[in-house]
Amino acid sequence: MIGKSHLWAVATLAFAICCSGCARLTPGALVPVTQANTDGTSLVPVLVATKRKRTTADPGEMFDSGLADEMSYASVTVSIPPDAARKIGDVQWPLTSPPDPQQSFVTTTANYLDQQSFRATLSAVAKKTGRGKVLLFVHGFANRFDEAVYRFAQIIHDSNAFAVPVLFSWPSRGVVGLRAYQDDLENATNSREALEQALDEIAASANVKEVTIVCHSMGCFLTLEALHSRALRTGKIGDKVKSVLLVAPDVNMNLFRAQMREMGSARPQFSLFLSQDDHALKLSRSIGGGEERLGDVPAGEEPYKSDFQRERILVFDLTTLGGRAHSRAFEKVTSVVGMIEKRLAEGQVMTDDASNPEAVSQ
Repeated sequence: MIGKSHLWAVATLAFAICCSGCARLTPGALVPVTQANTDGTSLVPVLVATKRKRTTADPGEMFDSGLADEMSYASVTVSIPPDAARKIGDVQWPLTSPPDPQQSFVTTTANYLDQQSFRATLSAVAKKTGRGKVLLFVHGFANRFDEAVYRFAQIIHDSNAFAVPVLFSWPSRGVVGLRAYQDDLENATNSREALEQALDEIAASANVKEVTIVCHSMGCFLTLEALHSRALRTGKIGDKVKSVLLVAPDVNMNLFRAQMREMGSARPQFSLFLSQDDHALKLSRSIGGGEERLGDVPAGEEPYKSDFQRERILVFDLTTLGGRAHSRAFEKVTSVVGMIEKRLAEGQVMTDDASNPEAVSQ
């Protein structure tokens, strides 16, 4: 059963993939703006662990799309405009230079960290704020580093997540295309050990009591690979990882079944957010030779219904919510949280028939 204390995690369940037609950040977006009016804005600090290479071309991007030999760390603070100047669920991308903090997202600090500084900062923030919870976000396909930082800051702000935000950024090329998809998949695969390392770093802090992982799209493939490897390597995923939210996962369904079996019963609570009209995943299925994708299966039908019930996977079918399918959970986050709150208020056990789409959409 999911208690009310976990609603902060569910509220952060979604992240919109960078699709064609979406606004793109101007160069230099992560260069701190120090002389600007931030009265009434909200400051969101984000810690970063990444397998990307440090950029040499655009200092405002910090990290590029190259796969580094070792992990790097950083901290970025993003200023978000007052609520009256924006719509919840949207990122006001800074399209001009210098940007206006009253109208767009603005970077106020951006610093590289070494491993020791990352550990110390994480521990200090967790202790100072009394937030023993960490929200670890793993972005999806076609995300640049600066875009991932801004979107994650927006998720944290709009969901009021009571957690220390940590972004794990793997080296996506940040563009859409068949070759880019194949390159991203290779880089995601090669980032498995780095994500395991990030989990180890977070769990090692005595001030961190609980970790929730939120992943999106191809980021869910990477997340499952890391958790599966960790379980096989150590015999368990780890006591501090309490829940994993899989949002529109671009994951082979048969691979998911095998990983669930091999991870055993001593694993965190997995929640699946899917849409059966997700055209991005249908394209991925076509690229993958027709193999079913976890993020768009008909969860109320067999054999999926029994699969999810047997593995105690909480399933939320968002097909009827409207909006763009691959980013629907993000755009309709208030409605999705409302689903969960309603069931909790009624005293329903979340694992009872959770794979029935009707049960979670009423």
